[in-house]
Amino acid sequence: MKKRKTAKRIAALAVMAAIALTGCSQNAAGKSTASEQGTGESAMLKKIKEKGSILIGSSNDAPFCYMDVESGQLKGIDIEILKEICKRLGIGDIKMKEVDFSNLLVELNNNNVDMVVDGMYVKDERLQIAAFTDKWYQEGEAVVIPADSAIKSKEDLKDKTIGAQPGTAFYETAQKWLDEGKIGELLAYDNQATLMTAVNTGKVDAVVTDGIVAGFTLSADSSLKLKLLAPYEAEASGQIGAAVRFQDKDFLDEINKCLNEMKEDGTLTKILKSYGLTDDYFVGVEDGKTKNVK
Repeated sequence: MKKRKTAKRIAALAVMAAIALTGCSQNAAGKSTASEQGTGESAMLKKIKEKGSILIGSSNDAPFCYMDVESGQLKGIDIEILKEICKRLGIGDIKMKEVDFSNLLVELNNNNVDMVVDGMYVKDERLQIAAFTDKWYQEGEAVVIPADSAIKSKEDLKDKTIGAQPGTAFYETAQKWLDEGKIGELLAYDNQATLMTAVNTGKVDAVVTDGIVAGFTLSADSSLKLKLLAPYEAEASGQIGAAVRFQDKDFLDEINKCLNEMKEDGTLTKILKSYGLTDDYFVGVEDGKTKNVK
């Protein structure tokens, strides 16, 4: 009888150990993914672990996801969130392929990167192209003008030349202003660096860009004689997530489970606050659910 009880106890411990090993591989709703019913990890996660690193696509924009020139290390809000997710999933390293923002989802679906991580808004049209994680945080746009500009309000942008980055929600906002006759001309710039240079050198009267990026850039670079238009009420506010291919749904479930654990245990809030972001930028578990189309 004792031997039978001992055998049952050992079997029970084995089951508990197996459950513990799945870690964040269970989805946020607590349902087992197809991969868990077999090996316990998605095929994509296993592939990434075999490589030793995950390859992300990013346009190299601070403060979301960028290569720090001095240290040669990847840094940014999104990188810090991803680092914690990778730690919980057992992914050893993160590598980045720099891609123009407008081509990021193309590179993803061409299998040239494993994931897109770059302060990207989760929008209906993007959900037709790729699968997105639950939302990481939220924010909105800002208008950057020269420090000595006579522009005092959004109404003063009429007949002015505005710059914006194609592929972003902010370019769409600027395009809408142009269509409505609220600005005089819209010029496209491929990245944040050329965008800020354009307004700093007078090539444009103002630029509309990401509010977090604008604040970070102006605080980090004293050579830019620029300021944020204030007061200003954002029009293109949205929620940010990361993208994977539709066929990598099991991997997406694993990421979301870790992300939502981070929201519940305070890790995500700590990361956001380390970048000077208030509780207004936080998106809870339920409010942050993404409804993917595939």
